[in-house]
Amino acid sequence: MGLDFTKQGGLIPAIIQDAVTRRVLMLGYMNEESLKLTRDRGLVTFWSRSREKLWTKGETSGNYLQVREIIEDCDHDTLLIKAVPTGPVCHTGSDTCFSEANDPEQVSSSEFLFYLEEVIHDRRDFPQEGSYTNHLFSRGLNKIAQKVGEEAVELIIESKDDNKNLFLGEAADLMYHFLVLLAQKDVQLSEVIEVLKGRHSR
Repeated sequence: MGLDFTKQGGLIPAIIQDAVTRRVLMLGYMNEESLKLTRDRGLVTFWSRSREKLWTKGETSGNYLQVREIIEDCDHDTLLIKAVPTGPVCHTGSDTCFSEANDPEQVSSSEFLFYLEEVIHDRRDFPQEGSYTNHLFSRGLNKIAQKVGEEAVELIIESKDDNKNLFLGEAADLMYHFLVLLAQKDVQLSEVIEVLKGRHSR
């Protein structure tokens, strides 16, 4: 079943969500032409109801919304678009149109791990030149697994000394490379946590 553009005079609402942080960024409206442009160009393009014209978010400010995924709702009359913003989304200069910060440094420590996992997945699916994460993925599973082993050994060695900062650095390196390995194996961190939860209940 296709999208139903008839309910609101040829327009459908499009909710824009940060593909990495999961924060809701804004709401806009699309017609069939703007949706096609969004799919073709990979940049969120709306139909402006006030100006009665197509407009690509960021065409003036440079703060584009790079499309990662487009999802239809159950009634086929609303879209959820997951995108990566290249700057503040709101015309006021705010991160979102709801005056919420979209800064990963403001999330809790446990939430940051899931944020980092999303960043790694985004690099895997949409490679960026010069990215160390993409360099790891380009080397393949064996090299990634080897790197995890190397980081584990370095952590063990550092644990025998009393330099806490060095130990924390090695622990962070191990966790990061572990997340890369999970992504390479197409396994979610939440799946590992479920195993731990199952063991904890025994």
